[in-house]
Amino acid sequence: MNREETPLTRPRAIAARLLMVLLFLLLSGPACAEGEYVDIVNPYIRKIPLAIPYFKTLSSTPEAVKNAQRAADIMSESLDFTGYFKLVDRGAFISDPRVSGIMTNQIEYRNWSAVGAELLITGGVLYRGGSIEMELRLLDIFKQRLIVGKRYRGPATNQREIIHRFCSDVVFALTGNRGIFNSQISFVSNGPGNKEVFVCDFDGYGPRQVTRTKAITLFPSRSSDGNWIAYTSYRKGKPDLYIRHLREKRGAVVAKKGTNNTPAWRPGALQLAASLSFSGDQEIYLLTATGKITKRLTRSKGIDVSPSWSPDGQQMAFVSKRSGTPQIHIMDVASGKVRRLTFEGNYNTQPSWSPKGDMIAYTSMAKGQIDINVIDTEGRQRLQLTHGGGDDESPSWSPDGTLLVFSSTREGPSRVYVMSAFGTDQRRLLALPGQQSSPEWSANFER
Repeated sequence: MNREETPLTRPRAIAARLLMVLLFLLLSGPACAEGEYVDIVNPYIRKIPLAIPYFKTLSSTPEAVKNAQRAADIMSESLDFTGYFKLVDRGAFISDPRVSGIMTNQIEYRNWSAVGAELLITGGVLYRGGSIEMELRLLDIFKQRLIVGKRYRGPATNQREIIHRFCSDVVFALTGNRGIFNSQISFVSNGPGNKEVFVCDFDGYGPRQVTRTKAITLFPSRSSDGNWIAYTSYRKGKPDLYIRHLREKRGAVVAKKGTNNTPAWRPGALQLAASLSFSGDQEIYLLTATGKITKRLTRSKGIDVSPSWSPDGQQMAFVSKRSGTPQIHIMDVASGKVRRLTFEGNYNTQPSWSPKGDMIAYTSMAKGQIDINVIDTEGRQRLQLTHGGGDDESPSWSPDGTLLVFSSTREGPSRVYVMSAFGTDQRRLLALPGQQSSPEWSANFER
């Protein structure tokens, strides 16, 4: 994308208006430094009232006005998705920045305070030929000043990407992390008539089919740079591991005797762990992007599957039946030392290590019901996030650790859902023909 991005101002400290309530699961991580908003990853923190009026456009053509309104809607939908904000109803607005002006000194702060807004986003848009110029501002109504301001220029077709870049700056200014706006979700759908891998944006936008194997395809996993995807396919009649570059026509197939499945890319490296059974028992191995085995990671008589890496790539959670029933274990990769993590319940599978490194989400079955739990990496604190209403499984963390994507049969057919890291705000991500399952949330990456 050919664009320019220039700060209008350096974000400054604003007084914290939210009180942190400590939950026994410390998902929030370390306290923010002075000059930042406190971390608001907590179910008991109220959402910040945010007003996003329609953006001003310098062109009065109906198409330009419609596109500018759509830009404001995308901004609203994207920021609302995070769960941090309570959007103020546009019907309650007293002021219209398209008339009064979008500059900081033109904002009628009392009018925004009167409708309950604490934050305000204004924007100006210029459409010229096939290009777009956008000027976007985040303002603090209480302090009556600018928090973030940016200008962008690029192809008009990149309007959504430009808005998401600004959303990332907004969330960073308020929470200290970059959010989820450059991430994607991979999942399996049988809509084409058989199970194939699909990919969509973080909010379910733009689902597109990635594989066309015309066979059962399972366990998609995306590399941290976004360029590679690995999955298991029965294309040749048995479960083989496929490793593909998404932009270039290259890749590899691991088709050893037996099963080749549950791949997981190592963070920051073109290496992946996968469960292979060519030795007679399902064990986890470390492979290169070309499919070459470089190290055997597990050695036990019970099956070892479903690896999930710690953020630093030095530890690996996985499922093993070495104790008799499927349980989550953690391995230190350098030493090979293994410890059991889960002890409550007889069927604990599908671990997903949080980006902050402190929690592991997993699927647990009790009395025939499948639900999602989280547990700290020492195994001391456990919290059940879903409670009946269908089978809930395959959890995967958002790149900022604030949300979880999962699949559920609560509406009948399996669909992909999203919830907060505490189990609140559960909602369906998308609905396509057929059933959707096995979601995996990618890291943030440039597209």
